[in-house]
Amino acid sequence: MGFNDGRKIEGVYTAAVVGSERVTPHMVRVTFGGEDLTRLPRRGFDHWFRLFLPRPDGAVDFSALPAKFNTAGYLKYLRLKADVRPPVRNYTVRNHRPEAGEIDVDFVAHGTTGVAGPWAQQAQPGEQIALIDQGRGFDPLADASGVFLVGDESALPALAGILRDLDRKRPGLAIIEIPDDADRQPLDPPPGFEVRWLARANPHDRPGQLALNAVQDHTPPEPATVQAYLAGEQRLVAESRRHLVSAGVPKSRIAFTGYWKAPN
Repeated sequence: MGFNDGRKIEGVYTAAVVGSERVTPHMVRVTFGGEDLTRLPRRGFDHWFRLFLPRPDGAVDFSALPAKFNTAGYLKYLRLKADVRPPVRNYTVRNHRPEAGEIDVDFVAHGTTGVAGPWAQQAQPGEQIALIDQGRGFDPLADASGVFLVGDESALPALAGILRDLDRKRPGLAIIEIPDDADRQPLDPPPGFEVRWLARANPHDRPGQLALNAVQDHTPPEPATVQAYLAGEQRLVAESRRHLVSAGVPKSRIAFTGYWKAPN
């Protein structure tokens, strides 16, 4: 299953906020629960979904959402009247407890910037949300000589899930850029898998640049058989992919997604 396969998945799941906590200075974890989530498949790795939030005025109406988020579904969503259309963003399952009907979702919190982050910082138990499952973008390759992961704080939930679910004998390197050293999180990589944290020294540094510099200084030891996964700021993803391809990594072995674009 790849990123495009999510367009084929059907089903709207509704849930409510159960609780929240600030896990690091720039990350808030919100727990959602509900009977629908007992049916949500546990896909592991970077399992992601479309998250529909309450409108800024607090109104909630998910009855007209499309059954799936392919091109036709997205157009149906856009045709909803502005005064009833819920905001939608893409997020990753950080932890999944299907037997309890719960998932944890990590939100990057940069004050009042954005839509979902500010909402997560103020989320109250009982607030309603909906989601459409989109599968996962990372599928482990059995013949991979190693795994190379790259991302910023927006990709941290996805990278954490991949590291958690990788074969315990799989070697590799993860380069993770974060706003502050205090934003490190406990991870569960395979033994011997290197995790390299890069904290921005200045809040005005361009997000993704530290990670990109590290990527461009690195050449996978066996580029023809490495598996790579790149996520986060768009320039970081695009330039990292370009570097890996020039180093001999086949395009078919690189999964990539740009979550957001930093100002120039």
